[in-house]
Amino acid sequence: MTRLKAFQQVIKQYADIADSLLVYIEEAHPSDGWVSSDAPYQIPKHRCLEDRLKAAKLMNQEVPGCLIVADSMDNSSNAAYGAYFDRLYILQEGKIVYQGGRGPERYRISELKNCYLHSVVLSYCCEGRFLKGF
Repeated sequence: MTRLKAFQQVIKQYADIADSLLVYIEEAHPSDGWVSSDAPYQIPKHRCLEDRLKAAKLMNQEVPGCLIVADSMDNSSNAAYGAYFDRLYILQEGKIVYQGGRGPERYRISELKNCYLHSVVLSYCCEGRFLKGF
């Protein structure tokens, strides 16, 4: 949940330059499987899409202002983006411009912030403006 709070701060900070999307994939620590001691919710392994959608709605309560969608039961988004358990991406004009490491070990909010900051600096430079301190 700490990483989710940090993610929420970043999406709020850069809401004027970026839309955010969270794809809810299969539960990393289901209550009927590999249980996490600090899990705020008891979510069992998803047996059907309805289960996954219910869990995504809980996530929506934790990250207001961020569009949340659920992966299909064949986990096609998870497979395509190598997200298991969590991963950060930035897409610009349909292309991946940032691909974070696989979480939880290589999940780095600081890298995401740096990429957003780089985008802000570039947009100011392209418009003939400059940022103080750069």
